[in-house]
Amino acid sequence: MNIITSSLGRTLASALPTSLVALLCATTPGSFGRASPAAAGETREDEFARARHEMVERDLRRRGVKDLRVLQAISAVPRHLFVPAAQRPFAYQDRPLPIGEDQTISQPYIVALMTELLELKGSERVLEVGTGSGYQAAVLSVLAREVYTIEIVPSLAQRAGQTLAQLGYHNVRVREGDGFFGWQEMSPFDAILITAAAEKIPDSLWNQLREEGRLVMPLGSKRQTQRLVRARKIGGQRHVETVTERLVSAAAFQHKICRGDEV
Repeated sequence: MNIITSSLGRTLASALPTSLVALLCATTPGSFGRASPAAAGETREDEFARARHEMVERDLRRRGVKDLRVLQAISAVPRHLFVPAAQRPFAYQDRPLPIGEDQTISQPYIVALMTELLELKGSERVLEVGTGSGYQAAVLSVLAREVYTIEIVPSLAQRAGQTLAQLGYHNVRVREGDGFFGWQEMSPFDAILITAAAEKIPDSLWNQLREEGRLVMPLGSKRQTQRLVRARKIGGQRHVETVTERLVSAAAFQHKICRGDEV
């Protein structure tokens, strides 16, 4: 699931114009994204673990991700197991990768940034709109008590569910469906992460957010500047803060998370 390339149908269908300015640094191609040469006797899984650690230090911590729990979670989740075998050599480069169905797995920095903004402490119930590969859900599962994630593409929903179960992320529930409507019967949620751009926060999802909860999403459309925002529910009102007006490249996000009508 690459974060913001999901289209919330016509609703959030404005996901990521190609003219967006990249907030992210370009990565240099290489086996594991500039990882050091393999040590003698190192297994393939050892290589992946080392590359993952180097990625966290190089692309997350040095670029301003400060939450130690988020850094530890991304250090622990095997991103290479959420991508097709042909993409695994590139799993720890800081860039999105194709996962089939014209979708991508999110760039690690984007996963870390949006996760950090949710301010998770461990007891939360979290809703993710746009499952994709299941990677973001796996990271959330390490940081929260319960994770509910919705994916509109049937094959991706099935594959993500299988991967998450096989890897032992048992506090994640995956639903195939239209993310615009959320997961009403499991609401309210302490935090909601929406992986597609919209011109405003969808009421249907906002209404499922608990008082004092946090909602993180890209806000904007093809006709206007997009910005990453965090909205807090205080006294039932929306208190929205702009995280950055420097936007992430279209490739950083994912497509097709729901089909909802105009917000």
